[in-house]
Amino acid sequence: MPSTSYLLAVLAIAFTITLALRALPFAALRALRGSAMVQRLSVWMPVGILAILAVTALHGTMATDPHGTGYALIAVAVTIGAHLAFGRRTILSVGIGTTLYVVLLNTL
Repeated sequence: MPSTSYLLAVLAIAFTITLALRALPFAALRALRGSAMVQRLSVWMPVGILAILAVTALHGTMATDPHGTGYALIAVAVTIGAHLAFGRRTILSVGIGTTLYVVLLNTL
C-alpha cells in the first residue's frame, strides 16, 4: 500500500497537469482574440457541434427504433423553431425538443 504522502504527491501532480492543460487554451485564445479566424470559429463551432450531435442522435434513433423516426424529425423541427423564436437560446430549445420527443415517444 503506498504511503499517504506518495498519494498526495500523485494527486497534486495530476491536479497541476489537469489545471495547466485546461488553462492553456484560454491563455492562447487571449493572444488570438482579435483574429478573424477565431471570431468566425466562435460563430460556427456551436452550430457545427449541435449539428453533429443531432445527426448522431437521429442516426441512432433511426437505426434502433424506426417507429420513433417521425417523432424525432418532429422534435428536430420544433427545436429549430424554438431556437429561432426564443432568441437562439440553445439550452431552452434543446430542452423543449427533447421534452417533446420523450412525450411523443411515450404517449403515442
